[in-house]
Amino acid sequence: MAGLTFGAFVQGIAMTFFLFPHHISSGGAAGISIILNFLFQTPYAAALWALNAIMIFIAFKRLGKSSAAGTMFCVTVTAVTIHLFSPFVSEPLSHPAFDLTAGAVIFGTGLGILFRLGASSGGMDILALIISKWRGLKPGKTLFYINSSILLLTGLIVDVKTIFYAVACQWIAGKMIDMIGMISTEKLPILRLFVSANK
Repeated sequence: MAGLTFGAFVQGIAMTFFLFPHHISSGGAAGISIILNFLFQTPYAAALWALNAIMIFIAFKRLGKSSAAGTMFCVTVTAVTIHLFSPFVSEPLSHPAFDLTAGAVIFGTGLGILFRLGASSGGMDILALIISKWRGLKPGKTLFYINSSILLLTGLIVDVKTIFYAVACQWIAGKMIDMIGMISTEKLPILRLFVSANK
């Protein structure tokens, strides 16, 4: 549980301080949250939690009780983190390039820890699994189309530059996820601690 809490907390910190101030989407659910905040001033945390809660509820049978509960726990920790720290962020901390890089590295680290522990952070991967099963499509391709559509919509509504930012964010975060996935627990004691705690 400690590892899941830490990984989800790190994700929330990355979104709150580095990504959301520049309307940078780290994924499909985050993109929708950015759109809702931009158009209706809906709090990021509330939108993110509600979107994931709805998808997890719909996909409950596919995920199974244990997996669904774990995913909802991670989503809740991330949402609470965003809710608690958002009042302290009234404007971007730095230049978009710096915040993008720092945010993507931190976000990828948090997500990498969750993946390493076999957890899900929710998001559009749940919807992709549902559609893939329903239509008989490949989950990866389905997820790509969903995220790409949301990314394009976010760019058109908020700022076209956010499309480039989001692509860069996902690329950097993806590298961090892969890196953490390959790190030996012997070389990173803290990771060994989290893995052991979640067994």
